[in-house]
Amino acid sequence: MHVQEWLDSVPAGAVYAVVALVIGLESLGIPLPGEIILVSAALMSSQHTGINPVVLGACATVGAVVGDSIGYAIGRKGGRPLLAWLARKFPKHFSEGHVATAERSFEKWGMWAVFFGRFVALLRIFAGPLAGVLRMPYWKFLIANVLGGICWAGGTTAVIYYVGVVAESWLKKFSWLGLVVAVLIGLGSMLVLRRKAKQAQAAHRDAEEPEPVAAGE
Repeated sequence: MHVQEWLDSVPAGAVYAVVALVIGLESLGIPLPGEIILVSAALMSSQHTGINPVVLGACATVGAVVGDSIGYAIGRKGGRPLLAWLARKFPKHFSEGHVATAERSFEKWGMWAVFFGRFVALLRIFAGPLAGVLRMPYWKFLIANVLGGICWAGGTTAVIYYVGVVAESWLKKFSWLGLVVAVLIGLGSMLVLRRKAKQAQAAHRDAEEPEPVAAGE
């Protein structure tokens, strides 16, 4: 099943919980489709399904912040061996090349790497654990984590929600426009056929009328 079809089949409260859980686990360091889940749920909220976009954005933000914080704690405690273990479990996401790229980003940008990492799928998975492994001061991590979570989760929810609303409105207008065009075409065709029928009837009547006989014939 598609993500949105599955979300459609569960109650609104369960949707909030699933979004928070999946995003939290992704932020913790487990490669899950958090962004896909969030986008699908935000699109649903724009389609009058009982899902409140404000509550959805808040749940996504909480999941992101809590997940990242747990990932930070695990990374700080596990250290380098944790990255080696993750590389064995998820070689596609935690390969040496990916880890090295993420490390360079953290060393160069610090708090900004945590903040902007929220908007990049790969760094979103790395941010919490790697910040802990690299011993970034927690207060710095927390500030960047909270701001990044609010901007990413809240911003994504808001953008997708309003895009969905505008798209629905546009489609409705398009449908009405299509109906109007179809009606006009139908009326035009009817008028043309009626005119052709009248012309054919008049021609047939003229053909049947006897020609006048000249006097004296």
